[in-house]
Amino acid sequence: MNRVVRMVALVWVGCSSAWAQSHPASLPQTHAGPEKSIQFGGANPEKAGGATTQADAAGYVGNEACAGCHAAIYQSYARTPMARASGPAIENVVPADFFHPSSGVHYSIYSEAGRVWLSFERPGDPAVRGKRELLYYIGSGRRGLSYLFARDGFLFESPVNWYSHERRWDMAPAYQNAHEIPLNLPAYTSCLRCHVSGMRAPVKGTDNLYPMPAFLHAGVTCERCHGPGAAHIIAAQDTEAAGAIVNPTKLSPERRDAVCRQCHLEGKVAIERPGRHAYEFQPGESLSEYIRYYIPAGAQEGGLGGVSQVEAMAQSVCKRKSGDGMSCISCHDAHHEPSAEERVSYFRAKCLACHGTDFGTTHHAAQPDCTSCHMPASASTDVAHTQVTDHRIPRFPIVSTQALRDSKLLPETLRLVPFPDSPEAEQDVRDLALAWQSLANDGMDAAEFQAERLLRSAALKFPNDPDVLSALGYIEQRHGSTGQARELYRRALILNPDLIDAASNLGVIEAKSGQLREALELWQGAFRLAPGRSNLGMNLVATFCGAKRFDEARTTALRVLEFNPDMAAAKKALQRLNRTPPDCGD
Repeated sequence: MNRVVRMVALVWVGCSSAWAQSHPASLPQTHAGPEKSIQFGGANPEKAGGATTQADAAGYVGNEACAGCHAAIYQSYARTPMARASGPAIENVVPADFFHPSSGVHYSIYSEAGRVWLSFERPGDPAVRGKRELLYYIGSGRRGLSYLFARDGFLFESPVNWYSHERRWDMAPAYQNAHEIPLNLPAYTSCLRCHVSGMRAPVKGTDNLYPMPAFLHAGVTCERCHGPGAAHIIAAQDTEAAGAIVNPTKLSPERRDAVCRQCHLEGKVAIERPGRHAYEFQPGESLSEYIRYYIPAGAQEGGLGGVSQVEAMAQSVCKRKSGDGMSCISCHDAHHEPSAEERVSYFRAKCLACHGTDFGTTHHAAQPDCTSCHMPASASTDVAHTQVTDHRIPRFPIVSTQALRDSKLLPETLRLVPFPDSPEAEQDVRDLALAWQSLANDGMDAAEFQAERLLRSAALKFPNDPDVLSALGYIEQRHGSTGQARELYRRALILNPDLIDAASNLGVIEAKSGQLREALELWQGAFRLAPGRSNLGMNLVATFCGAKRFDEARTTALRVLEFNPDMAAAKKALQRLNRTPPDCGD
């Protein structure tokens, strides 16, 4: 998944007896307006003339509308992993009966009366027992599969995933050793946009409050590579001549490659451009206008990430010698997935298209599978229980032990460089500063110096960029310069009132300064937009309790537990609040 930088939120653990009146912000409605209605008949090749398809406001119509003229491609593509990357949960149920030792929780996934459920319980603990209705599946099942559920309209990832290579259920990546149930994992756009089509943008100011249905078309549709199809179909119907449609092979190399890179380029850090979102990208456009990727340069231990094919291929001798003449589609046909029986001959033909048939007759003629030596599969370093093909296309078949280690940057020699590189990207101090700050937020202490240096430069150059101001405010707050941090956060929130982390962190400053009214207003507004962020709720619980507003403290603790029912701190706080008299703890 593409990881877009997010600021770290600080936690307030104090309490006060001062009364703090708040004015909570109202939550935006999740109702979406009607979709633009354009009817296309005869979409289904098996039911010609009997199906109609509507275009959405952006002109996307879905695969069925393409099938009338492109029946063979439609049927072939329907069998590919991309076409099956998402859909209603009931259409892809993988039953689960899984016990997680670290947390002591038993999980089940099952269907009942046309609906799919995730149940969870910790034997012997009646407080940890419940279920969630699973709405969508995510993942074709080739490498893995997970599900999404909604709570009060907010969309979350299932805490357990199916790992196809080992044919087993386990916790979601990074949660294998969790001691509590992670039921508050937001379904961010950075993940969702690459598995679905017609994704509906989250409600303004939220990370994961999507209008329902969250997406209009299952899987990765034709239009994710070819652009909106409505105008193309209308022109064909009216004039018997195809209208505008994107053909990636006719684009410039940078824009051709952007079609694949929108999902298959991971980078170490991804920074969305000012005022843009990666999910707004359309085929034919420049991806760097929406999002900038940074990769490490300098000493680092090797490793293959789950979706690092683009960076890996750029390191290959094949790509370096071929230049723009080689791209993903040199070897991969997005419309067709070779069967297991076809795979060896299919990819051998791709290799020999460049290396020549004469080379094929003399170079290990007894081993027709070129990929077994030159593109071996090895364990992914960022997704447990999975393998990834080595797109570096090594010349020699033995993969070094260094190449199989987990990726660990060596910060003393680390440089971040934009990928793909360009003179404009090299001069972009704003995005580079936020990229370094992302590494610092992830715990790389050595990144803090570069982050601060670049953020101070970026703030001078872009004094009205709320993300830069918020990031610099966090640095000042960490330094103990609360006055400067307060001013930076306030300026950021004037420019963008929906910065949840800026509001949360400013609330900590106000609370520690005794300004509990201001702190409560900030935290309540942020918690309404992100109720899955449990620490925000716990800040409110502590402050309400300290102000002897026990009913509000209980209500907030219950709200935290609604989204995070196994949070020990919230359960303990609620137990204390239910005592007579209520107890706020330490």
